[in-house]
Amino acid sequence: MKPLEDYLVIDFSQFLSGPSAALKLADLGARVIKIEKPVTGDICRHLYTSNVIMNGESSVFHAINRNKESFAADIKNEADKLQIWQLVKQADVVMHNFRPGVMERLGFDYASVQQVNPSVIYGEISGYGDEGPWKDKPGQDLLLQSLTGLTWLSGNAGGPVPMGLSIIDMLAGNHLAQGILACLLRRTISGEGALVQVSMLESAIDFQFEAITTYYYDGKLPERSEKNNAHAYLGAPYGIYKTGDGYMALAMGSIPQLGTLLGCDALLPYTDVAEAFHKRDEIKAILAGHLLSGTSQKWLDILQKADIWCAEVLSWDKLMAHEGFTTLDMLQQVTMSDGFNYRTTRSPIRIDGELLTSPKGSPKLGEDNQTIIQQLINKHE
Repeated sequence: MKPLEDYLVIDFSQFLSGPSAALKLADLGARVIKIEKPVTGDICRHLYTSNVIMNGESSVFHAINRNKESFAADIKNEADKLQIWQLVKQADVVMHNFRPGVMERLGFDYASVQQVNPSVIYGEISGYGDEGPWKDKPGQDLLLQSLTGLTWLSGNAGGPVPMGLSIIDMLAGNHLAQGILACLLRRTISGEGALVQVSMLESAIDFQFEAITTYYYDGKLPERSEKNNAHAYLGAPYGIYKTGDGYMALAMGSIPQLGTLLGCDALLPYTDVAEAFHKRDEIKAILAGHLLSGTSQKWLDILQKADIWCAEVLSWDKLMAHEGFTTLDMLQQVTMSDGFNYRTTRSPIRIDGELLTSPKGSPKLGEDNQTIIQQLINKHE
């Protein structure tokens, strides 16, 4: 039995942040019902973030909405609205990721929902919180990365570099799931409901807790190295380096020891530990030039025997063919109601040694309406 079996989640959220939180709950066993607009549904169905279309809809929608049900209802239609209220009254969790004020206008804000379901755990993700000059701005991942300083940590010194994932969406989703789970636990003890609020802005700032703590201590903005940067606050050799046939990553290590192991005499004079940071560009330039003279495997064989932290830089095709990946059994095949199937990732959590998997793919828009009406709406009218 999965931990959240018999829990009901009514999810109004769209696109990435809210649906990612709902996916976490679904993989833990909750029944997640997406409330979607008729005809168009979740904007993520057709707002493509890649050029990959699967079964007529966005690949991202399929990845983030597997293991859920879809209930198509017009929230502005009184008959449909009554059906949604029947679901909300029974829900353990109600959640959304609209801008501040939207759910109040629609009538499904926390105060309204709590009146009919006092013990509900109500979760919401906003872009910037419900106060301040940014509260009505669009909560889009790249914009949040840009506003919160995150783009000054990646890449080599120079201009800002964003991360290549919608990282803030996913972080906010994880934070909302954490808050919901904590309040569900408290409810089993006290019976109390709760309002759980997460903003993408706060999630982005929390993500940088190490760097921000350092900044407040020394008052200095992060300075990325000019070459092979991987962390603005770490010295040489920390970074990714091109080799004779690929790339390899080097974490922390003694510069003279690296010089000895790699046969690079030019590194031997850097015996002062502080030089690894203050002269990191100089050191990295020497190291980068030397590593070009051999293959990745040659250097890895030398360094790993000496317990130096290093790794080959793998692309997905090489990663997924490697025993280190296949041993994890991280992929699962899921099937939609029309028979369309696709491979995607599973939950990374194991409970009592068991993987959290589900064969259910993403739902067609409104495909679960009749089942939900029969099981949850008509039953309680």
